[in-house]
Amino acid sequence: MLRISCVTVLLLAAGLAVQPAYAESPKDVLAALQSEAARSTPDFQGFSASRGETFFKVKHGNEWSCSSCHTENPAATGKHAKTDKPIEPIAPSANAERFTNPKKIEKWFKRNCNDVLDRICTPQEKGDVLAYLLTVR
Repeated sequence: MLRISCVTVLLLAAGLAVQPAYAESPKDVLAALQSEAARSTPDFQGFSASRGETFFKVKHGNEWSCSSCHTENPAATGKHAKTDKPIEPIAPSANAERFTNPKKIEKWFKRNCNDVLDRICTPQEKGDVLAYLLTVR
């Protein structure tokens, strides 16, 4: 019978707690979205930064656009349209943490797309927006 002391368990748990969180680069995220878009869209032709910029700035079904909260300049600090809560820049060039945590990426795309479109964004839409955000300096 294997006996493990409480000290051993605590040391193991402490060692696991200091492991770095899995992080991706925005380009890794874009590549994953490209694979997803290619699987779900038969005539997928790639992402477009100009289409992403238009999507980001134009108001959609709920009379909001991405820029309603993130501003016309995604490298600037935004402000939530309803709560006035500050929002860190969404452009990866201005905020190195953006598009590096897969769980946060999915959470915020889901929430923001529902706010703006009243539905989930397609992989094409997500990829176009990210392609645009990667051009912002």
